[in-house]
Amino acid sequence: MSKMTKFALIATVGAAALLSFGAQASDVVEKSFLPYKAASPTHTVAKPGAVITAANVDQAKDVLDPAMYEAIKAGWYEMKVGATTSFDVSKTYVEATEKNLGKVQLGDKLGEIKGFIAGRPFPEEPQTSDQRAGEKIAWNFKYGINWGDSASNTPTYWSYRTMADGKVERVLKMSMHWLNFMHRTGQEPMPNIEPNPSEMYRATYVKVLEPQDVADTQLLIHRYEDDTKLDSTWLYLGFQRRVRKLSTGQITDSFLGSDNMIEDFEGYNGRISDMKWTFKGTRNILMPFYNHNEQELAAEYAEPNYKFVDFTGKGSCFPKISWQIRKAYEVDVTPIDANHPVGKRTMFFDAQTMAASRTITYDRSGKLWKNFTIGKAHPDHHLPINKGTGIALDDMFSMIDVQAQHCTTGQFKGQVDPSLSPASRFSVDAMRSGN
Repeated sequence: MSKMTKFALIATVGAAALLSFGAQASDVVEKSFLPYKAASPTHTVAKPGAVITAANVDQAKDVLDPAMYEAIKAGWYEMKVGATTSFDVSKTYVEATEKNLGKVQLGDKLGEIKGFIAGRPFPEEPQTSDQRAGEKIAWNFKYGINWGDSASNTPTYWSYRTMADGKVERVLKMSMHWLNFMHRTGQEPMPNIEPNPSEMYRATYVKVLEPQDVADTQLLIHRYEDDTKLDSTWLYLGFQRRVRKLSTGQITDSFLGSDNMIEDFEGYNGRISDMKWTFKGTRNILMPFYNHNEQELAAEYAEPNYKFVDFTGKGSCFPKISWQIRKAYEVDVTPIDANHPVGKRTMFFDAQTMAASRTITYDRSGKLWKNFTIGKAHPDHHLPINKGTGIALDDMFSMIDVQAQHCTTGQFKGQVDPSLSPASRFSVDAMRSGN
């Protein structure tokens, strides 16, 4: 065989291998982001249009997480079932995932990652045989598409309710904002906002607008690229007119008297290195995904061309929405610090979006403590500015303290609009100046 023939053969084999790898890579990414392309999950009882009640909940138990099963069984809630639909993720985020497939690895220690650039770090299907599969899901959540590169929930209403009679004890009106400083895939500048000397990955800013006694209270969180580095969290109290830095322990305190901890924001608002992540398996379960404009919306707090999600059930603590059977990853999340108030969280991550839309919290004795729901609205059936963004919108939340028979519910007006969350908003100086 001549040298030219050998070179041609090597080139042909090499090209074929590249094409094969490219096809495999595309298949992995497609399965991760389009889980319902071939077919949607079905159920004999939990069909679109059905209502799951105490009378038929046992026949639907296999598509319910334990806390929601118990709530329906007790007669606290009746769950409407909607058709399973695809929440297609932003095209640029998917492209970044495919471009960087196979380049990301976990570090030797919990909270360490190597080679990550952008997109979903580990789009491969998790396996229970992989002892670090839960940790990989946690990284997919941290670097997920939640709100994209930036967004605003303005206004947001938090209502504090007693479950016995549904009495609303208090309502907070707030403005909430998020901004990714690194690994950006959809909004300029990309991939990073510069300068960023502290290597901050993401920032969260919250300002209370009403009522008067807590108005101008502000919360600022800086999360760093280095997951082993503690977040920096500041609180500005309007009546004291000063900023104070919060200690690590304070993020697990009640936030402004609600049933939520700062650590609960967005499902889990903490470091990967603070928890042990154990993948329990893949399930098809009812998840709070829906089209906002097709729901029976609330009359109160209506804004021009927008109404908020309503609540129903015991104490009006449960969302008045339709639920979809969706593919989800079940992960047990256990604090490494034995003094943490939470004994364990069981989190259900939506496989398509990686949203943490269902979380069950147990106390340190192992008893059910909190039942947490974050409703996800399809961006194409919401405000016009969100259409086509590929961002599943946080649209409501319900945090139920089962032991105290109390809940905090949230209603959001979410907008994927970079002009509402400029980088200048996410600084301590901006807090002092009132932003």
